[in-house]
Amino acid sequence: MARGPLIACPHCDTLHVRLDPGARGRAECRCCGTVLYRRGWLSLEQWVALAWACLAVFAIAQWFPIVRVSLQGLDLDLTYWQALRLCWDRGYYGVSVMTGLAGFWFPLLQIALTLWVMQAIAARRLPPDLGPTLRVLGWLAPWSMATVLILAILVSVVKVAGLAHLQVAPGLLGFLALCFLLTGLGRWDAHALWRQAEDAGLVPVSGAQGRGRVCDACGCVQPPQPSGRCLRCGAALGPARHGGAAQVWALLLAAAIFYVPANLLPIMEVRTALGRSNHTILGGVIELWRYGSWDLAVIVFVASVLVPVTKLLALAFLLLRDRPLGARVQRQRTRLYAAVEFVGQWSMLDVFVVVLMAAMANFPGLSQISVGPAALNFGAVVVLTMAAAMRYDPRRGWDVLRGARPAKETHGH
Repeated sequence: MARGPLIACPHCDTLHVRLDPGARGRAECRCCGTVLYRRGWLSLEQWVALAWACLAVFAIAQWFPIVRVSLQGLDLDLTYWQALRLCWDRGYYGVSVMTGLAGFWFPLLQIALTLWVMQAIAARRLPPDLGPTLRVLGWLAPWSMATVLILAILVSVVKVAGLAHLQVAPGLLGFLALCFLLTGLGRWDAHALWRQAEDAGLVPVSGAQGRGRVCDACGCVQPPQPSGRCLRCGAALGPARHGGAAQVWALLLAAAIFYVPANLLPIMEVRTALGRSNHTILGGVIELWRYGSWDLAVIVFVASVLVPVTKLLALAFLLLRDRPLGARVQRQRTRLYAAVEFVGQWSMLDVFVVVLMAAMANFPGLSQISVGPAALNFGAVVVLTMAAAMRYDPRRGWDVLRGARPAKETHGH
């Protein structure tokens, strides 16, 4: 019998007995090396306080101006919401909706839902709709891109500094503080909150009723249910594996099609008293390098050029090389997939940069930047490649390697 709750590796389905790794420790899968969970040194009550601080800092970052821009006696105080509104008013509806959801609404919902569930667990009074709430939180996490937005603000400030005079405003300091707070709070994903509720004795323990199925929504190991729904969160268990190769190939092909105009068409148009010029994504990287900001140029090149191509090639490689050649090779493929998952959202950097620059340089007759057609195409590439990574299931390769036999249960470490 297991001496503790069971946890299944999300990348290979190996079952582990969940043990306490100690303060600042982490547990890794013995089969593929995936980090299963971590433990910090703060108590749950302290994390609740940190979540409240994160919500307050988010309000400061969004309410107060990010920068004050001055050009020939004209001043402009800019908030992120004003940048979105300007993008909408100019008719760039798709780009405005995309960046508004990823940079404002999804991060706000992520913070609010995490805080609400944390407080419920600390008070030991779980709401009846905990399952649907945490399913929404699990869906939101990859699409919440506040940290990408923060880097985009820094890149935009450097680029616009060549056109006008900029002063740092409280909103920018709020975004910088938000970067650190969100990084810490991001460890509390839906599965981590389920484990916390499990340890508090508020929900059924994973593996206590038996094994045979793993709920993708809450991670509960359980026997097959006659109702077809998870005994803990109520989610539909569905097929054992999701995302066939045909679905992933279709998403990759669509992303590759959008990638061509995203790089050939201009992503923004700059108008000044001296004339107008169009800029592509690669042209923006070269411009940063000429300004002397080689560090930001490298970051933008990696996020906007190298990462999308790498995601497309890596997922295509994983689909083509689907025959397992041994545990060591399969472990390498799993790590490649984990890297694709990790870098997925950072490709949205250039889309955020264009929206911010269009608002920072909004001085009609003197300086004006328009969003180019490449922005929406590039945003579609990011969405489609992220969706392809989500539909790809790395556990299929491990199933073939094991001959479709159940994984051996081990202890986390």
